[in-house]
Amino acid sequence: MTKLSIQLTKFGEPKEAFNFTELIIPEPQKDEVQISVERFGINYADVMAREGNYKEAPPLPCVLGYEVVGEVTKVGKDAPQDLMGKRVVAFTRFGGYSQCVNTKHFAVTEIGDYDGNKALCIATQYVTAYYMSNIATNVQKGDCVLIHSAAGGVGTALIQILKKKGVEIIAKTGSDSKIPYLKSLGADHIVNYNKSDYAEQVKTILKDKILHVSFNPIGGSTFKKDWKLLGLTGTLILFGGSEMSGKKWGIFSKLNFIRKMGFVIPIGLMMQAKSIIGINMLKVGDFKPLTLQYCLEEVMCMAIEGELEPQVGAVYPAKKICEAHEFLASGKSTGKVVLEW
Repeated sequence: MTKLSIQLTKFGEPKEAFNFTELIIPEPQKDEVQISVERFGINYADVMAREGNYKEAPPLPCVLGYEVVGEVTKVGKDAPQDLMGKRVVAFTRFGGYSQCVNTKHFAVTEIGDYDGNKALCIATQYVTAYYMSNIATNVQKGDCVLIHSAAGGVGTALIQILKKKGVEIIAKTGSDSKIPYLKSLGADHIVNYNKSDYAEQVKTILKDKILHVSFNPIGGSTFKKDWKLLGLTGTLILFGGSEMSGKKWGIFSKLNFIRKMGFVIPIGLMMQAKSIIGINMLKVGDFKPLTLQYCLEEVMCMAIEGELEPQVGAVYPAKKICEAHEFLASGKSTGKVVLEW
């Protein structure tokens, strides 16, 4: 069986990088299900992969994509047979930019008639946020946290999940136009890093309080700033390296990115009761599949019950994949960017 897919065939600008092509979809393996895709989401990791800056991506040519919504049309012999015919949201370890995809059965949860665009927010963004704030570390009521890229998909999810826990939130953005959106989500304080040094703004907000957690998908120069902002017992959670995005100098840009982050002496972590946690949800799915399944089921249940309100920032037809990538890479998006077949 062949289905229309969007292949990444070269690194670079979207219009040069993507091609629509018919690809053969194999039968699902014994622990997989096959999904007829109605819509899929894009993430900043996709932008990094398109630029050639994401080492987890498959070799070219490849099909990107981490999450889809659609109907289960085939079920492997070791997968739950009652998934057949069900409408689901699913993680995909790449391959999501396609009209049909196979994925592990534990990476799937039923959604019934729940809004498909909102369900796409759940898979990557809300599961990542839930894992970071409830599994990798358990943020407590009264803690003060800094959320970088706060108006994006993961940032939106973090604000909603943490406000339910009674956490004080400092939201970081690069545009005043996003301030009303962040306030509507419940952010307690907002800093615009394009107006002045965000670290100084955060210090002013903190006064005599301490910062307990920073959720940082930027890396690079922000690492040292966040590390200094964190008080004793603080935690720095790294889940991306977007400061490297768009750089044109290859290995030199990568080395400079690493240089800016500096080095941490392990014994210092113990003496200050501070921690650094790296998050890669692909690795969580590979090595802790039941944890991934638990997080997916938890946040989907919360969304269906109205405890979370996923935010969809833009919806494009699949044929406009280039425009969608440009929009996400521009930094102007809020919430989730969705594409529909």
